[in-house]
Amino acid sequence: MPTGQRIEVRPPSLCHAPDSAWQRLMFWLLAPAPQDAAPPLNRLPAVRDDFVTALADVDSFDGRVLSDRVAMARSLRELWHLRADVYRLVAISHNQAVADERLAELSRHFPTRAPRSGFVPL
Repeated sequence: MPTGQRIEVRPPSLCHAPDSAWQRLMFWLLAPAPQDAAPPLNRLPAVRDDFVTALADVDSFDGRVLSDRVAMARSLRELWHLRADVYRLVAISHNQAVADERLAELSRHFPTRAPRSGFVPL
């Protein structure tokens, strides 16, 4: 689906979305930009599993080291920073097209920003 415009994938916020209704209310009242909050921490294991799956057929020492780093990641933000390493190792082990597909699959877990219009204010 190449459109010529790149979707920017941003790191999750350091402030996590609340789990309970009371926490959501307080977050809404006190946070300056609640829509930018990172997903709740309970999503971390599923995202971590997707990263491990992306590396499952990368049979190298670097692949095992990166899988260990993924397993030890304590936040979605840490995983976001590991995306480039996953991409690099998958591209080396397979090819760039496979790496692009796997990165797109991982990127769905993180906030995105629409492409910029290209118009510059005067």
